[in-house]
Amino acid sequence: MAITSAHEQPQPSSSAAFSDAVTFAFGDPAADVYGVARVGLSTGPDGEPQGSGLAIVFTGREPVAVRAAGGLPVAEPSFDAVDAAGVRTTTVTPLREWTLSFTGEDGTVGFALTYTALSEPGEVEPGSAAAKHGGMEGYEQLCRVTGTAQVRGGTRAIDCLGQRGHSWGAPDWDRLTLARTVSAWAGEDLGVALTSVRPVKAKSHADEAVAAAIFAAPADDAPGLAVAIAPDEARLSTTYDGEGRQRRAGLEIYETEEGYPHRGAGDVICGTSLDLGRLRLDCAFFRWQLDGREGVGRYDILRRVEDLA
Repeated sequence: MAITSAHEQPQPSSSAAFSDAVTFAFGDPAADVYGVARVGLSTGPDGEPQGSGLAIVFTGREPVAVRAAGGLPVAEPSFDAVDAAGVRTTTVTPLREWTLSFTGEDGTVGFALTYTALSEPGEVEPGSAAAKHGGMEGYEQLCRVTGTAQVRGGTRAIDCLGQRGHSWGAPDWDRLTLARTVSAWAGEDLGVALTSVRPVKAKSHADEAVAAAIFAAPADDAPGLAVAIAPDEARLSTTYDGEGRQRRAGLEIYETEEGYPHRGAGDVICGTSLDLGRLRLDCAFFRWQLDGREGVGRYDILRRVEDLA
């Protein structure tokens, strides 16, 4: 699947369980602000489009704003038409530039950001194991994030790396126990994105279906966007605390079977857990060492509550 500007639009589906979402994440160590925001579309019981939103903002080790809303009517099936949980986004140039804004419930926390693509889209192949088991397809892009954030009574300038992703499909949570989203941003020419899903019969990381992308400078050092490379193999290891939340992680991503891997090691900076009914979202930002370079990134785990008992 070659990603084109047409993939920026919500993707067609006849399934009532189908969901379509764009997700933005950023981490600015200098400003001590980390955030993730999601805008989603789904089909309501009457067949009309519905919008949803989710945003989490951290400073220090704790969240300073968490807001979520869903099932809201929208005028048209467009991400730009969704205004949910204080989250709004617009597409300035498809696959190249977007705006993102968020306002917390009491108005004291929020941000206004511009995302500019630093890489070509790195896709989760439709035929990959992750797409087949998880019912999801999509792509990710490494981005430069600029703008301002309002936290703790003050305005902070944001200028950092981040990521924008678009995913769509109908995940079957009767067949899955968890899904992971991992990213590491170590420079405008170095980043990774990884997703994995664990089928109900799987026991460990080793049994999960994994898809990943590497964002790297073009081999000829030509100017332009970083290329997105589909690796030959990707491995993820995770250390958890007593409540099953991710605290440390390791990455090994092989571009080719014979070559040396990209290696990363990360530990948690901040995180929180959200109750989403049948599911629990453990959202965290990590400090990463990737190929000897320092960076930050996001590590989320979405899992069935029944499997936590």
